Amino acid sequence: MGKLDCGCDLLGGLTEICKNQHITSGFIQAIGAVQKACIGFYDQQTHEYHITTLNRPLEIVSLIGNISIKDGEPFVHAHITLADETEQAYGGHLAPGTIVFACEFILEIFEGESFIRSFDNETGLSLWNI
Repeated sequence: MGKLDCGCDLLGGLTEICKNQHITSGFIQAIGAVQKACIGFYDQQTHEYHITTLNRPLEIVSLIGNISIKDGEPFVHAHITLADETEQAYGGHLAPGTIVFACEFILEIFEGESFIRSFDNETGLSLWNI
């Protein structure tokens, strides 16, 4: 359990913790607020992420994700739901550029062999090679 510093990149901060602590397999969840958010939607036809920037304060209603290995490094894959002052919700793939106002997280570390991500031709994504 922990918190991220105000002003840090949310995805970058979580990834840095995993790298520094050598965490290569786990589950992560978080709540808090962001100063701005970058969230993605994956276009299944073009195999491209479309990133939307929400340049305003938002509450983190929920963040959920996993930790595995991609290109030999710990990799955090997370989705996030956010809400504004009118309770309008936004959600999608957590992208770099989401800036923390306040964030408390719980990271559950898994024992055993870590899943490794590799390119999947059918989806165009780096998925677990199980």
